[in-house]
This record gives sequence, structure tokens and C-alpha cells, in this order.
Amino acid sequence: MFDDLTDKIYEAAFVPELWGDALEAAGSLSGSATGAIFLFSAESPVRGRLSDVSPVHGNSLRSVFDEFVASDGWKFSDAVQRMCSMQPASFVQVEDFLTAEEVERDPVRIQLRAAGIGAHVCSAVAMPSGELVTFVFQRWMKDGTYDRASVDRLDQLRPHFARAGMVSARLGLEQARATVSALETIGLPAAVMAASGRVLTSNSLLEEMTEMFLPTAYGGMAIANASANALFQRAILENRNDFAIRSIPVAANESRPALVIHLLPLRRAAHDIFSGADILVAATAVSASSVVPSPTLLAGLFDLTPSEARLAAALSQGRPLKDAASDLKITVKTGRTYLERIFAKTGTSQQSQLVALLKSTEPLNRR
Repeated sequence: MFDDLTDKIYEAAFVPELWGDALEAAGSLSGSATGAIFLFSAESPVRGRLSDVSPVHGNSLRSVFDEFVASDGWKFSDAVQRMCSMQPASFVQVEDFLTAEEVERDPVRIQLRAAGIGAHVCSAVAMPSGELVTFVFQRWMKDGTYDRASVDRLDQLRPHFARAGMVSARLGLEQARATVSALETIGLPAAVMAASGRVLTSNSLLEEMTEMFLPTAYGGMAIANASANALFQRAILENRNDFAIRSIPVAANESRPALVIHLLPLRRAAHDIFSGADILVAATAVSASSVVPSPTLLAGLFDLTPSEARLAAALSQGRPLKDAASDLKITVKTGRTYLERIFAKTGTSQQSQLVALLKSTEPLNRR
């Protein structure tokens, strides 16, 4: 059984989606209700995986876990701060390092008690990159505190957890590098960023665009065009917001065509808990031509709704707003409303600017 469990841990090092199964098995071995792995970093929100839990209790525990990783509430938890500060090199009972008052008032513990969770054990592993990986196991309140034998079983597993965490951390970043390299082969300048805005890796196509993408303090990145950069920085800050700006137009200049810079949030399986990768940035060139773009293409480039995209495609043919609205069977008033939204999403303010920007798109390749 122990050998099978260590196999699960090392398998999870290469397939992050399997951490839930490995943590569940370790939890069973130690009489735990749940197990979790968390990665704390100064540059990214806390990330983690929860063990697979039964449907009977899973909903309440899952909601507490999701809120923990989605908010900054953990920063106000005495228990979390104490463990991050101590970085225990073996599994310890968290309650031994807290006063009864601290346990009682801790906001995370209050939520967990409401879900039936009591005692905690925790261990931490410092990553060479400066991040901290913690492994936490919890018992139901009815099962009391952890006995010595159960903690010893987890300590036997700790070296395997530590090595698997180290491997996952390195592989996560390599996966990000492979992604931007693959985009380079199809002519897309690209970079992968942490939620803080720090660039983790970029391909040579983007690195060569020194007049467009500028390095900033602490490993960040900015766009040379001031108005586009304002949208870009806002998009990074609002990455977790489903309604955040995702496509940012950049006007052409004497040396290059207009660009659209896309920000793709990395979610679910694409968001490896160890890579620190939260945002994929890719650039697409836009150049004027006689070809009229399709509504589908415009929707994808500028986050237009289907109705907005159809109007934009009609306007790109040089049709007056009144005629375009008539063709689409909408009122002129509705057409003006759509046009205002299109202006906001494309960074333009006049119909002539919009037509010049929307004519066509082409891959950006090396000269």
C-alpha cells in the first residue's frame, strides 16, 4: 500500500491533475478527512489542489477551499501565517503553535469548523525559486487530534512529497516555455506571465519587438503605446475577472502595422499549480487591405459580441451606419450603441479609424 502511494505521488509530479488522488490516499493512511497542497508566492495568488472528497461532505469543503485560493483571506489567518513563517521541516500539529484564542478567531478555521473540520497537520517545503509549498491534512472534529503514529506515517511520505514538488515546479516552467516556443513556429509573438505581471518566459518573436514591448521593474512588461499600455496593465490586474479586457488594439506607426495584443487567462488544467503561469500574451498583426474580415474573426480579435461583430464587418466595407443598421435589421439608435461599444473595445474614436483597423489580419512573421 505504501509503495503504491509513493508511486501516486511521483505520478502527480508529472501529471498535476493526479494530486487529488495522491492526497486522498495519504489522507486515508493517516486517518485524515482531507489533504491539500498549496503553493505560496510573493508574485502570484495562492494556488493549490484539494484531495478527492466524497460527495456527502465535498460541497462544503470544496467551497471553503475555493474561497481560500481565490481571496486574500488567508493573509489574515494566524494559522497560515504561523506555518509559512515556521516552514516546518516535518509534519506538525498546527494547534500546538496557536493559542486557544487564535484557533477560535481564525477566519479560515471558523469556516472549516462549520464544515466539520477540526485538527490540522502541516509541513512545508521551500522551493529554490523562493516559493513555499505546504502540505496540509485535516481531520473531522469527531475524530479528535492526530496521534503520533499517524503523523509518523505522513513524515515517511514527506521526502516523496518534497521531491515531487521540486520536479513539478521545474516542469511547470518548462511547459510554459514550450507553449511560447510552439506559438513562435506559427508566427505568434508570445509570453507567459504570472498574475503579478512578471514575465516568466517569452519567445524570440516577442523579444525582437523592442519598440513595442518594454521591460519594467521586477521583471514586468509594458506596451510602448500609452493608451494601449493603460488597457494592458488593467487587463493584468483584472485577470481573474471574467469580464476583463482580453484583446487590446495598438495603432500602427511608420515601422509596423497595427497590432492586437491578446491576453488569455490560464485556467483549469492549463493553470499548473507549480508553474506560476496565469496569463498568456500573444500579438497578432493587423494590416489594411481590400479583404473584408468576417464577423467571426472580428469577434475573436476584439472580444466583440456577435451583433457588434456583424456591424463592424458591415462598416469595414465603408457602408454608412444608417445603411449598415438597415441591412442588419436594427434601429440606427441600436447601431450607435453597438458602435460606441466597438469604439471602446478597439481603442478607436472615429468610424474612419475603425475601418482602417478592421480591414484584415495576417500572421506576424520575421522579416
